[in-house]
Amino acid sequence: MHISDIFRTFIPMKEQVTDISKVLLNIAEEMRLMRETINQQHTEITKLNRNIESLNHQLRKKNEEIAKLKNRLSKYETPDKNSGNSSTPPGKERMKDEIVRRTKTLRKPSGKKPGGQEGHKGHKLSCIDTPDEVIDDVPDYCTNCGESLADAERILDYVTQKVSIPELKPVVKEIRHYVMVCKNCGERIRTAPRHRSNDVVYDASVKSLVVYLSVVQFLPYGRIANFLHDVLGLSPSEGSLVNWVNEAKRNAQPIVDKIKEYIMSSNVVGFDESGCYCNNRLDWAWIAQTVYYTLLFRANGRGSKVLTDQFGDSLERMTAVTDRHSAYFALHFLNHQVCLAHLLRELQYLSELDTNQKWSEQIANLFREAIHERNTSPTAIINKTSWLDKLDSLLKLNVCNLGKKFNTLKNGLIKCRDYIFNFLEDPMIPSDNNASERGIRKLKIKLKNSCTFRSDFGADAFLELHSVVETAKKHNQTPFNAIQALFEV
Repeated sequence: MHISDIFRTFIPMKEQVTDISKVLLNIAEEMRLMRETINQQHTEITKLNRNIESLNHQLRKKNEEIAKLKNRLSKYETPDKNSGNSSTPPGKERMKDEIVRRTKTLRKPSGKKPGGQEGHKGHKLSCIDTPDEVIDDVPDYCTNCGESLADAERILDYVTQKVSIPELKPVVKEIRHYVMVCKNCGERIRTAPRHRSNDVVYDASVKSLVVYLSVVQFLPYGRIANFLHDVLGLSPSEGSLVNWVNEAKRNAQPIVDKIKEYIMSSNVVGFDESGCYCNNRLDWAWIAQTVYYTLLFRANGRGSKVLTDQFGDSLERMTAVTDRHSAYFALHFLNHQVCLAHLLRELQYLSELDTNQKWSEQIANLFREAIHERNTSPTAIINKTSWLDKLDSLLKLNVCNLGKKFNTLKNGLIKCRDYIFNFLEDPMIPSDNNASERGIRKLKIKLKNSCTFRSDFGADAFLELHSVVETAKKHNQTPFNAIQALFEV
């Protein structure tokens, strides 16, 4: 091949290489632009992901806030629990609920006007037969002619009696103690052994009043001291007041022991317990009461062991009336009755929670009918089988669709089924435990006024003296007379 032919062949190849280089350069440039585009898109995607993450975080926070708000609003969507529809004590309910409870009536309007009805004689105080003082209200002269009525005929028109309180003034008795010297042997004789004490002491009447104001009227010692000073002009120290209450407690110990003995031998006993703050520590006050006796005592817990330690084997001979606190069901009573008043309040709450369902009202009506049956025949022995059958038919109904609270109460009723209608078969068994609740409620009033007991001895003093007072009331004795008797021993 001629060299010229070789050059002619090389030139097109060179042009082709040049074209390929240009193509490669173009491809490289496009790839660079694509990488820039990809980087930009990656940056934008990163920003978007960050924005999405931030929005998700905000959404989660908003959902949490919504959940909290729904929880707060749920209190207004469901009825409040108060003393009328639950076991909430009256002292813990809101003022609004208390006002509703005190003003709400279950009676239907009668259509009668308020006040005394036609034909009602009314009530008024009667005059006593032996007044302390008789005052003759006699006119001195005639209002018509002015003549003196000193010698005129006296005709009794009518009699009124005015009751007043005499001046509250303490009586101070000075006792002068003498020594007599026997002429025969020279012995110095006193009426009683000489003892060193304050020159001025308070007798049993003052001590009884202090104990009464503390235990029965639930006043703290500071207010008692103010009362004694403002009304009677007396100024005993608060320490003296404490000592007098403690003295009454020591004197009452034999009576308290006797009350406990009587309760241990009783057939039907009501039990209840409540928190008792003592020296800034939460203890538990317990009550065991019968128709004639009341015993309050303090323990460091609210378990079944407390009653076992207190009453031992006597529990097996008792019929207990209680609420549904689990501790009572761990004991072996001879018989057991749960408080229907508690159950009726819980059923009332469910009726207010869901007004469209009838299940809770049907069970409540069944309990009310059983109570009415007992009240109608107070001494009869009523077979409870038919009542249990009616209850079982209601407990077989499915209430799962009504909510958790309905199912919880249903399961609770199933557990205590055998202890609901026992009061029908024994007229001595009450249908509720209201007497125990009333007996222990006085403790809460005391704590509300005093906040806490400062010592174990002070807490025990109140509970034991309250036992004496409540037992005295059940025997138609006044609390003050019962307290006075403690200082006469």
